[in-house]
Amino acid sequence: MGNDGSARDGLGGPAPAGGSSADASASLGLLFEAMVSLESPDEARDLLADLCTPRELEDLAQRLEIARMLDAGASYVRIQELTGASAATVSRVGRCLKYGPGGYRTVLDRLAGR
Repeated sequence: MGNDGSARDGLGGPAPAGGSSADASASLGLLFEAMVSLESPDEARDLLADLCTPRELEDLAQRLEIARMLDAGASYVRIQELTGASAATVSRVGRCLKYGPGGYRTVLDRLAGR
């Protein structure tokens, strides 16, 4: 439950309409288990292609690229110029990178071999 008593999903957002918070948490848990069960980039590509629209995949890839650029010290304006991302998207990724649960940091460090 949120602070206002509303149902929340497992990521802090509102629970889907018509479903309970427990249902959403179970579904998210299944998704996370599916993701960690993948053994190769090809398997990850195939799962994401099944789960997401091409535009959703582009958005996810863009956000990871923004995180990489922010981590390398690029300015928000330069990132917007190079990626075409909105100021809101760059800002959101920046907040997640700095204050979020650490998903971007984990992935960036692993990709960099740190």
